[in-house]
Amino acid sequence: MKPFYPQKFPVSALVFVFIICLCFCSITEAQETASDTIRRPSFIRRQINRVFNDTADENQPSFTYYPSLGYSPETGVEMGGSILKLFRAKKNINNRLSEIKASGFFTFKAQYGAMLENAIYGDKDKWFFLGRTTIQRFPLFYYGIGPDTKSDNYAVVDAHNIIFRQRILRKVKKNFFIGPEIDFQSLWNVHFEQPLQQPHVLPAGSDGSTNLGLGVALVYDTRHNVLNVRKGMFAELAFLQYAPAWGSDFRFNVINADLRSYHRLSLRNTLAWQVYGTFVNGNAPFNQLALMGGDLLMRGYYQGRFRDKNLIGTQTEFRMLPFAFHKRFGAAVFAGAAVVGPKIGDMRVANLRYSGGFGIRYLLFRKKDIYLRFDIGFTSEGSSFYFHSGEAF
Repeated sequence: MKPFYPQKFPVSALVFVFIICLCFCSITEAQETASDTIRRPSFIRRQINRVFNDTADENQPSFTYYPSLGYSPETGVEMGGSILKLFRAKKNINNRLSEIKASGFFTFKAQYGAMLENAIYGDKDKWFFLGRTTIQRFPLFYYGIGPDTKSDNYAVVDAHNIIFRQRILRKVKKNFFIGPEIDFQSLWNVHFEQPLQQPHVLPAGSDGSTNLGLGVALVYDTRHNVLNVRKGMFAELAFLQYAPAWGSDFRFNVINADLRSYHRLSLRNTLAWQVYGTFVNGNAPFNQLALMGGDLLMRGYYQGRFRDKNLIGTQTEFRMLPFAFHKRFGAAVFAGAAVVGPKIGDMRVANLRYSGGFGIRYLLFRKKDIYLRFDIGFTSEGSSFYFHSGEAF
């Protein structure tokens, strides 16, 4: 689900969605208690039971769907849904848990979006397919480029957008993968609605662009459940080159680095941390610069609140899954810091941005240890909230 713009975020919308989520979960608890006395449950009860009371064995595939609801000033009411499939190759409990998630939303202002995410492990980890595809028409807020852009001076960019990023990785030794990576991004039908006081200089790619990046990714992965990691490590180093030779409108290179570590402190509690960086060299369009914010990194900031050629950040999270006094509900607290700059040498401690927050968790699949998360992120500029299946990292 899209984050809400920090300064205009309506608290009433947050309270409304939060109450809906709690009520939905409470109904499932009541149904579990009363299940022995209900011989022929209604259609609504059967669907709620299908979503929240998965009874499949750990080695059996699971398939579920659930609705989503939200609000943001630039779109009004958002409605949509998600479909989540979990499985293990050859139904072997020793194989890692794979996931495919499809989600979509629409608004009453003719805006829409759809996303397909995949983390698929083959039998004995011989292959690993990791990627995300996004198609949407959604207004983006453009604050400018650099670490000191103003929060109250933004353009609204209405456009159609396609992002396809996929890694096809082959195991070369235990927990170590290597393979090609492809990133295709297209932005078209672009319209900049400039702020009245200080219009922005139109950035590269402001009239739209199509770019294809080809490269290679190196991955070290000891995780066993990508949606809720209790212990293990994930490290990725990827290089992508975008060039007119294979159809790109711009010529530039991107290096992505990502390191995550997970430590199980007790049966229920986990401490996780992440360090990440994006480094762009060349003439990249504004929509493919390093972006700070969003539902995965620096929660609380609008995605793209700060953007530049280089970004370095870190975040940590303490997860209580579930609470000791409840079999379904849990929580998490998190904090992060990040900085952007035109060059690595130009990054300054004074330009560091901070975020933090907390979230509620609800156990969706008991035997597979998968939770729904509802996070609220806070920054010096305001707050945003997010509703997803699986942890942020």
